[in-house]
Amino acid sequence: MVQGFYIITYALGIYIIQLLIAFLSPQVDPEVDGPTLPTRGSDEFRPFVRRLPEFKFWYSLTKAVCIAFVLTFFSAFDVPVFWPILLFYWLVLFVSTMKRQIMHMVKYKYVPFTFGKQRYGRKVPSTDERSASKP
Repeated sequence: MVQGFYIITYALGIYIIQLLIAFLSPQVDPEVDGPTLPTRGSDEFRPFVRRLPEFKFWYSLTKAVCIAFVLTFFSAFDVPVFWPILLFYWLVLFVSTMKRQIMHMVKYKYVPFTFGKQRYGRKVPSTDERSASKP
């Protein structure tokens, strides 16, 4: 394992947090613009449009990792730092940012993920309906 390049890793981690926030955020922020509902029957209701689409998220993430990898070949970026402090600060930043984002999602009732097709409960016929249907 290579020791060093903590600043590059820290910068990459902060950039990943920024990408994640953009990926989880709606394109139109209801806090700033208000809720946008369709006003005419011909308008399409789009419950959640991401600020950063999934393909652009993965593309930007891949580019950032490649750039960080290339930067590790230059000794000028191997700055000596005490890495546990950087890790602790990154974890605090991540937790506080995700807490704020999740509270925003709960407040405006949007969920950026789908969990498959929604299923509705089947109606179980009562005993009166079952006995009435028998000949």
